[in-house]
Amino acid sequence: MVFDYMKASQALNYLAQKEGGVISRLKAIKLVFIADRYHLRKHGRLITNDKYYAMVKGPVASQTLNIAQGNTRVTEKEREYKSPYILSKGQNDLQSLCSPDLDVFSKSDIEALNYAWDKFGWLSKWDASDITHEYPEWLKHKPKLDAQPLGRFSMNLSDFLDDPIKQVDRCYELTDAEKEIRREQIEEEDHLEALWA
Repeated sequence: MVFDYMKASQALNYLAQKEGGVISRLKAIKLVFIADRYHLRKHGRLITNDKYYAMVKGPVASQTLNIAQGNTRVTEKEREYKSPYILSKGQNDLQSLCSPDLDVFSKSDIEALNYAWDKFGWLSKWDASDITHEYPEWLKHKPKLDAQPLGRFSMNLSDFLDDPIKQVDRCYELTDAEKEIRREQIEEEDHLEALWA
């Protein structure tokens, strides 16, 4: 899986536009997680091809966060691509500078981003963060995060296929048979990636 910095940048831009031009970085990252969770469950892949970590404020798409923060982990190529579209505003916000380039997305990518916005876009940044704590892929790391609040723990994409215990949106309903097919797809992708590493 190769991280798609163009999709990550445009997803942040798209969500900032939906929010009226400026969006909390925290909220944007949580909405990207919801969109990726939905897309993985329904279509068998992430939008961004990012690596997910469990952190104290919930699941984090690592390289998408780097782009949102504009930190030193961003390559020059990623920085140059992002700069006409989004800008860090203050310590915590992202500002859209122009309309997103929707051509980088598939129809299903846009469907997933719209799903995340329609279901969770009305939440405050704190509520968006809190709701991501209800998903099993993050919850399995909670004991480690309680012991190491500044830690980050690699998340397994297969866990995104598990359903939350509490009554929160599952981000696309899957049968047990569909979950098994998705798990096999993820395992095959991981195997192929390991061969190329």
